Amino acid sequence: MGDFQINTQKLSDGITSISVKGFLDAYTYSEFEQTINNLFNQKQYKLVVDLSNVDYISSAGAGVFIGAIGLAQENNGNIIIIRPKPGVKEVFDLLGLSQIFTITNNLEAAIKTLTGK
Repeated sequence: MGDFQINTQKLSDGITSISVKGFLDAYTYSEFEQTINNLFNQKQYKLVVDLSNVDYISSAGAGVFIGAIGLAQENNGNIIIIRPKPGVKEVFDLLGLSQIFTITNNLEAAIKTLTGK
């Protein structure tokens, strides 16, 4: 298992970017879940999650997204996923999450989706 890292960065318009690196699986999902919960506690509900450095995502990792999007949307937010690697995108496709989440390849498009600008 590679090293797992999460970095958050506040952007404009109340948007927070989360960059994840490594494997998002049964060993690491709780750290990712805690990061999202901390942001929700700070009333940050507009999230851009960069998965370009995630090499593998398990159902536990994907479950964090499923658990979080409802609360984000109930608070006028959303979770946009950017730059997933093909293997990670395939997991989203297989689980039907590509129908629920907006997935894009650039930050500008993600911000536009979140702000409507």
